[in-house]
Amino acid sequence: MVTVHPSLRGAFERPLLPRVEAILEREQFGEALRDLALRLVAMHDIAPRIVRYTANLQKWLLTQAILTLCFEHKIDGTRPGLTAAKLVDFFVASKIASRNTAVAHLAEMRSYKLLLDAEWSGDKRLRPLIVSETAEDLIRQWFDGHLKSLDRLDGGRRHHLSMAEPSLLFFAHPRATRRLFGEPGWCSPPESVASFVRTESGSNILHDLIARLPKGELPQGQITIGPLRISEITSRYIISNSHAQRVFARARDLAVVGWQRPGNRGDLWVSSQLVSDYRRWQAVKFAALEEAFDWAVARTI
Repeated sequence: MVTVHPSLRGAFERPLLPRVEAILEREQFGEALRDLALRLVAMHDIAPRIVRYTANLQKWLLTQAILTLCFEHKIDGTRPGLTAAKLVDFFVASKIASRNTAVAHLAEMRSYKLLLDAEWSGDKRLRPLIVSETAEDLIRQWFDGHLKSLDRLDGGRRHHLSMAEPSLLFFAHPRATRRLFGEPGWCSPPESVASFVRTESGSNILHDLIARLPKGELPQGQITIGPLRISEITSRYIISNSHAQRVFARARDLAVVGWQRPGNRGDLWVSSQLVSDYRRWQAVKFAALEEAFDWAVARTI
């Protein structure tokens, strides 16, 4: 479980659970989630080496925390500029990652120009970091994709408002992230989901499986999603065969995925339990974004 750093805590008047339950009860949620999974996979296919920075839960938390702190500085210049040292200290204090993991994550984000050094004439160790246009564009795609899915649930106009007022991202994203950092339903997902999202590229693989679900009402038990070879996964997500085999072996041990024929041949199936767990886990994120967007609109429009 993540220990929430004081600087990332938010004051929330109402619990998130009622929103989560309401989202789960919406008839279109399964289809909206499937469409979102397709969008997330498409984002990976366009920029695979960049999207990998959110490809498991730890990296998601690391990257979203960076964006949160950067966006908060962007909308409030009185907040101190972000530095690599401050970010690493934050990650370690929050128990998101070890110092070495945090340093390596920051170094890779800088290497791929997702984080840039701001102009600075002082001590290089205190040089502020800023989010690059590439990183901001990707998180906006992610944000707007979720707004489209929320709109599908209730006929809302969130995406239209976001397009008309781009600054909503900078207000809503940090609030949603702060909420999710304190939500066990997000940070401590069900074991079936965790078997994927706590491994390298596991989130991508899980989204891929969900994107393959058939449309309409799903049966209980095993849900066939069609043929899928391990080699397709390794090629698409740039991971080794041995790693992909381990990911599916863990999931198979939990009886949440399997192939119809021996040797990982034939059609792949996923269990209705995995789908149910994934939907509840994602509903927590949807609820946090829904609440944060409502809050941002009330304060900016």
